[in-house]
Amino acid sequence: MTVDEISGAEILIGSLEREGTKHVFGLPGGAMLDIYDALLEKGIRHILVRHEQCAAHAAEGYSRAIGKTGVCFSTSGPGATNLVTGIADAYLDSCPLVAVTGQVPSHLLGNDAFQEADILAITAPMTKHGFQARRASEIPDIVKSAFHIASSGRQGPVVIDIPKDVQKERCIPVYPETVRLRGYKPKMRGHPQQIKKMIELIGECRMPLILSGGGVISSGASREVCAFAERFLIPVATTLMGKGSIHEMHPLSVGMVGMHGKKIANKLVQECDLLIAIGCRFSDRTTADPATFAPNAKVVHIDIDSAEIGKNVRHDIPIVGDAGLVLRELLSTPFDAGRSEAWSLKIREFAKECECSLDHDSVPINPKRVIHEINQLLDKETIVTTEVGQCQMWAAHFLKTLKARQFISSGGLGTMGFGFPAAIGAKVACPSTHVIDIAGDGSFLMVAQDLATCIEENIPVTVVVMNNGWLGMVKQWQELFYEKRYSGTALGKSPDFVKLAQAFGAKGIDVSRPSDIREAVASGIGSRVPVVIDVQIDPSEHILPMVKMGSHIGDMMGCGR
Repeated sequence: MTVDEISGAEILIGSLEREGTKHVFGLPGGAMLDIYDALLEKGIRHILVRHEQCAAHAAEGYSRAIGKTGVCFSTSGPGATNLVTGIADAYLDSCPLVAVTGQVPSHLLGNDAFQEADILAITAPMTKHGFQARRASEIPDIVKSAFHIASSGRQGPVVIDIPKDVQKERCIPVYPETVRLRGYKPKMRGHPQQIKKMIELIGECRMPLILSGGGVISSGASREVCAFAERFLIPVATTLMGKGSIHEMHPLSVGMVGMHGKKIANKLVQECDLLIAIGCRFSDRTTADPATFAPNAKVVHIDIDSAEIGKNVRHDIPIVGDAGLVLRELLSTPFDAGRSEAWSLKIREFAKECECSLDHDSVPINPKRVIHEINQLLDKETIVTTEVGQCQMWAAHFLKTLKARQFISSGGLGTMGFGFPAAIGAKVACPSTHVIDIAGDGSFLMVAQDLATCIEENIPVTVVVMNNGWLGMVKQWQELFYEKRYSGTALGKSPDFVKLAQAFGAKGIDVSRPSDIREAVASGIGSRVPVVIDVQIDPSEHILPMVKMGSHIGDMMGCGR
């Protein structure tokens, strides 16, 4: 051993530092002890979670709040498999994530050793790539490649698996400055001829609509979408993942499309003669029946992932490339298109038809009132995360998001228990920003143990629990489509969330009257400790409007916007 040799564990931490990693979320175990020991000597802050799923979701929230690659750690076997839900969530929502897992020593691989799991095989369908280091000298190249793959092209998760003996092995590291990956060259710029065809279509159409997806936020193209919409006077609808890609108080913003979308947005999809989809994958929750989606429109689909174009919805002009680069190319073209007054009138008519009130005074509390009060307190900096289910859709439908990366939710996987750890990650990424998790009682109970993380790590987030005593969205489906046959959805006697919060050292607030909501939320976001607000909502309330599975998205049940 020479004086310059260091261990594989130290090389890993040094490589992470070179990638700009400031925070890691994780939970140690025997197969990670050398890496955790190396952490003590470095400047990376480790956030100790109480469950590995929370580590992955916190890394997602961190990434989505600031647009950088999140990092999480786990030990081998059950520690690694506990990360899987968060890894899958990051994959379906195109979130850049690097998950580092410990592994049994190399000579035991394949022997069913204690806490051995083939995490690369397990996660292969839900990652962009997976690496297993077999020598300490490989680690710098692996880390550099992992960050490049996670954050480039269509972003997503990468797993790095490091056997325990490789963590101990010593060598003189060589840290690469660049990455060369054979066969991996994401296409970033749209084809000029396709962009020209798109401009011609804009000039020919009379009722265009932009559909802005999560790819707009990932590429930092919100300004370009707004400029594009304003230049050509085109209304903008968003997917769930695209929420915030345009200021939702902007006169051209018409809200979210899809199963629980705004009536006006869904109506415009069905009426438009040109649909310009940017950075979205046309998921089933967006389109409902794809055969009847945008039936009168020619479709321009702009996406960085060529596999998504034509996969779910037909297209007339495919443009493969980064949303920001394509839009900047489009905006540099000297062209203007007039828009007919008839389309503007139709949009105003739809908007008036779809108006509804959120200011309800009923007891038990109407969940729309909860969102109304949060809207009154929301500024441009506050970040809102959500759990999954009715609480998520009430937030997605009625919350007025003001900018990109302000609304963080689980889209593709629809992961219960996502919002609270995502809020933890967002708060670590943006410590001076208020962070609110809009939760359901069912989702929050899955991850409530990480209130301990908030207390120990001084992470003051606010959790607004919409407490109705049910797995609300499943109950809603049972009521609407299963003749009110409620099976497995009543939660029964839930914990006293105020006392639960206090047991961890957090603050708990009980809210049973609408007039108390705003003061409670304001108290939460102004607190220096985590706050759990238990809001007793009406269990009979559904999130409406709603599109029945198999219907076209213009066929909506219930009233609302």
